[in-house]
Amino acid sequence: MASETAPRPPFHISRKGLTKAGVVILQTLFLSFFALIELIFRHGIGIFTGLAICIAVFGGIRFGRYGTTYVSVVNPPLAFAGIVLMAIVLIDGLHPSRIGLDFVAALASAAPYLLLSTAYGWFSYFRSRKL
Repeated sequence: MASETAPRPPFHISRKGLTKAGVVILQTLFLSFFALIELIFRHGIGIFTGLAICIAVFGGIRFGRYGTTYVSVVNPPLAFAGIVLMAIVLIDGLHPSRIGLDFVAALASAAPYLLLSTAYGWFSYFRSRKL
């Protein structure tokens, strides 16, 4: 009976790292936490959300499985824009001129961090495709 193999657990993970869906969910939750905290307490987007964007891109590339680099690069700007738009609608209400102004201001204040993290992410993506 010593030669019997132990049964595999029902949720066996074959490889290490996050899947594409895991990267999207983790980045979205991470960005939403910092963006909402900063919108509630500071009434605008600032350095903490910008650093969270950079960390989300780096973490998605670092902790994702092979083949998740594209998702790690594309998701943070889209998730950030969606989170900020929903938060502004919830905070300010449905005032089109106010929503547009606050949305553009939030994107403008996070633009350097978005550009920096996206440049690093695309560099990593094209480098990984070359290898």
